[in-house]
Amino acid sequence: MDRKRILMAFAVAVPLALLASTLVYRQLSRAAAAPGHILPTRIVVAAAALEPGIRLDTKDLRQVDWPALKPLPGMFARPEDCAGRVLISPLLENEPVLEGNLAPKDSSVGLSAMIPPGMRGVAVAVNDVVGVAGFVQPGTMVDVLATGGIEGQASSLTRTILENIRVLAAGQRIEPDKQGTPQTVPVVTLLVTPDQANLLTLASTQGHIQLALRNSADTKQVNSAPAHLSDVFGAANAVRMTAPPSIRPAPRLSSAQPHPAPYQVEVIRGNKPEVSAVPQQ
Repeated sequence: MDRKRILMAFAVAVPLALLASTLVYRQLSRAAAAPGHILPTRIVVAAAALEPGIRLDTKDLRQVDWPALKPLPGMFARPEDCAGRVLISPLLENEPVLEGNLAPKDSSVGLSAMIPPGMRGVAVAVNDVVGVAGFVQPGTMVDVLATGGIEGQASSLTRTILENIRVLAAGQRIEPDKQGTPQTVPVVTLLVTPDQANLLTLASTQGHIQLALRNSADTKQVNSAPAHLSDVFGAANAVRMTAPPSIRPAPRLSSAQPHPAPYQVEVIRGNKPEVSAVPQQ
């Protein structure tokens, strides 16, 4: 009797279990298909903080889950897809590795890999003043001011020739100091277009350049007016400071020596005096 009851209970329990499992499977499938419950995808991130200029290795990278509905342009799914590429911008730990962070394939390591196609890196000599007391470091943005004279004009002027220019390197460093400590260097390398490279080279060799540090978030073009010497010292002072002193030419002497005045001799003939001129010898 007990055996029959057990068999009957088993016969009822098995179909119920199958029905319950089927319902659970359907619910899970519907939840996975719902927009808010899509399974995450895997993307490649930096395993640790990485400096630009290095060639990535698989040990520098790892995978993490990422919402499939929020893909990142240029993201990678496998470390092997970006291993061997040169990094051109710094990455923090767990920051996604994107195509824009990497130099073109087969690029060499170092500074040249950080120069995008069509751009140029131009080095200019600086000192403590030109380099803004050492605060011009890799990654900062600067304006370039040039001071010089215009042909045919005595007064000099200063004008901004380049705006919002990125500093590629300070000396031989391509990364800024982590503590923000100013570093005095003799040369900085700026990222410019070929036309800007011509303008910068001319200004640095024929005049005097000055770098103006700007906020990296401030990308607005100002197009400021040139500053003339007369704007600072006034027109009269500017002329005195720039024009050479006038020199009055000495009077020219005649090559012929002037004849001395003749002697005046009075002669009395009878009662009539006469004056005669006698030339000097």
